[in-house]
Amino acid sequence: MNDAILVINSGSSSLKFAILSGRGNTVIVEGIAEGLGFDNGRLSIKFNDKKALIKLSPSDHKSALIGINEWLEQHAEIKSALVGVGHRVVHGGEFFSSSVIIDNTVIQTIHECTDLAPLHNPAHLKGIEVAQSLFPLLPQVAVFDTAFHQTLTETQYLYGIPLRLYRDHHVRKYGFHGTSYRYISQKLGEIKPESLHQGVLVAHLGNGASVCAIANGKATDTSMGLTPLDGLIMGTRSGSIDPSLIAFISEKDQLSMSETMDVLNKKSGLLGISELSNDCRTLEEAMNTKNNKAQLALDMFASRTAKQLMSAATTLDTIDHLVFTGGIGENSQYIRHKVCEHLRAFNIKIDQTKNDSASKGDAALISDDNQALQVWIIPTNEEKMIALDTLNLITKN
Repeated sequence: MNDAILVINSGSSSLKFAILSGRGNTVIVEGIAEGLGFDNGRLSIKFNDKKALIKLSPSDHKSALIGINEWLEQHAEIKSALVGVGHRVVHGGEFFSSSVIIDNTVIQTIHECTDLAPLHNPAHLKGIEVAQSLFPLLPQVAVFDTAFHQTLTETQYLYGIPLRLYRDHHVRKYGFHGTSYRYISQKLGEIKPESLHQGVLVAHLGNGASVCAIANGKATDTSMGLTPLDGLIMGTRSGSIDPSLIAFISEKDQLSMSETMDVLNKKSGLLGISELSNDCRTLEEAMNTKNNKAQLALDMFASRTAKQLMSAATTLDTIDHLVFTGGIGENSQYIRHKVCEHLRAFNIKIDQTKNDSASKGDAALISDDNQALQVWIIPTNEEKMIALDTLNLITKN
């Protein structure tokens, strides 16, 4: 264990972490700090199949990272094996098309992208600042959600609005989940080497959901836009809507712009439609007891996913593979079935027996044997991708 990487995902009210070794293949310890900024902040650490729960006071990102470091002080053999720290950063704007070792210029550039991700980038910067103070001798790397999508052409990333808004304010489609898509592209390439020279569609379906088209290992289109609100219906996000709805909702419900955006980001999607939950598992259980709103939410989610997949497919020469990933994509037989049912006009079919019997946590081919286009389930692993990027950059430099 001489290549351990501490991976940090510092969110607005939570902080996830993991320590991986063996080129990202072995998870040594992992955990999450939740409720940051509230009275009930707590840090949960899982090690050797046991969980430790630590109350945080004050309840903030600094306390969470101090708690992680204090745990490491008690496990010196793990701390001494650390060779670097990898940070997930949501938004790198147009500045970053790959992961980078963090220096003062990188920190300043991430700060300049704050307008594009006002909830996420400040939290990332706080995580970086505290991690640098706690681990001053370890090189630190930033891995950007947006980087993979920097290969989109102007035709795909520009909006049909005055071009000066792009020139003056960088208003364009950026896309997210890029680290996941890069991992899936590489993993599929290991299973099917020819896929690296073919057209691939990926549906990353979870509480946050998006799709991506990949040609020759590079992104050609994606569903999320300037922010993660665009595209698919998600757990609590509306996805793509008529822009005039923003003014309409604001006027009818007497809401400010901020309050209206809160409705679209936090009270819509599966939660808003079902009026029950944003959790796909809960909704499937309710659907099985004849809850019509739960089924409506799931069916709308599947329908929009299919539409966005075919929209992204217009940037490909051929569609050779469709991959489901993310918490819902990997685990929901129903959603995979419904998405492919909506794609029947494109001769995309799955074998229902393979779909129902796919082993959780493993890559699986679930398409019909007689079908040229192959449909896959491939579990994503963003933490491994961050660990590998960190390790590779450290080794290179």
